[in-house]
Amino acid sequence: MSAESPGQQNEHFLRVVKRRFRVWRGQRPFWAGLFTILGGIPIAYFPYASLKIGHMTLAMATTAGAGSLIIGVLLVTLGLTMWFHHIVRVFAGVAAILLALISLPVSNIGGFLIGFLFALIGGALSIAWAPGKAETAEAPASSAPADGQDLPLVPGPQVGDSTITQKTSAHAEGGRNSAG
Repeated sequence: MSAESPGQQNEHFLRVVKRRFRVWRGQRPFWAGLFTILGGIPIAYFPYASLKIGHMTLAMATTAGAGSLIIGVLLVTLGLTMWFHHIVRVFAGVAAILLALISLPVSNIGGFLIGFLFALIGGALSIAWAPGKAETAEAPASSAPADGQDLPLVPGPQVGDSTITQKTSAHAEGGRNSAG
């Protein structure tokens, strides 16, 4: 390598990936999408799961299977929408909160409250997230002169000056305004 080559080539690959992910994550409601996705998974999973406790099998065979699957898939889709199409973050947040509330009666108490809480927090974070402002490289203009001298004082209008006019909105009769 020559002495004139940039230092970017010697940077470790994982450090570059980590920095790019941090920049990508900062430009969108990342945590809102993650919580919403994590909320949709237990809501969709628990009605179809068969838990084995020793030799006993516990199956959640309910009629809520189709509704739970639809709610869970929609929550995962809304979480991905928050990540990749963050312009509609408010709509996705409101929809995630509504689906979380609907999951309480439809889907085994919202995935045993785990999915409900995750989806509720994710929707609230999505509504609350606002994009950051880009930093400007310009320095703010100062009102002081560059050489450090004080500004000369300019007298303003005086009391007896004809340019000052007073405007009152109250009438002389007790300070009340008339309606007509």
